[in-house]
Amino acid sequence: MNVAYVRVSTAEQNEDRQMKALEQHQIGKWFTEKVSGKDRNRPQLQALLDFVREGDTIYIESISRLARSTYDFLSIVKECEEKGVQLVSLKESIDTGTPQGKFMLTVFGALYELERDNIKQRQAEGIEVALNNGVKFGRPKQAITPVFEKVYKEWKAEQITATEAMRRLDMKPNTFYRRVKEYEQ
Repeated sequence: MNVAYVRVSTAEQNEDRQMKALEQHQIGKWFTEKVSGKDRNRPQLQALLDFVREGDTIYIESISRLARSTYDFLSIVKECEEKGVQLVSLKESIDTGTPQGKFMLTVFGALYELERDNIKQRQAEGIEVALNNGVKFGRPKQAITPVFEKVYKEWKAEQITATEAMRRLDMKPNTFYRRVKEYEQ
């Protein structure tokens, strides 16, 4: 049976592009999910690996859809091989049913991990430069409003509960207590 695995990282992303690329392969069962690929513990990936049997072929649009680290990628491929399941990646034109395909899988897996590490390194360098240039990250601190002061004083005088204060200010507990700490300093 031909089985497909489709993954996008966030709920806002759309998996249509991957599905369109895979549909020409007479897919008998689809496994799709919207979750980051950096963790191997993904419900649909696990369901796929539990489902496939000897003689099945798993189709993916690209290696990066299946795994983000070489270790995870190669362990998934090994698990498939032990079950007698082939893996085909369309983007890289790789088929584990051939010796050349097995070799190329290892090479591409390492390249994807290298690129991901390079992206992380560039991001960290960019953040460091921005911090050195005085860029502030995160939400700007909110000015203390008269409404906050009034509610704070009622809460401190034990006229209202913290829950009531948070409700009146429309704040979650973390935000409320952070603002209290800022105000008291």
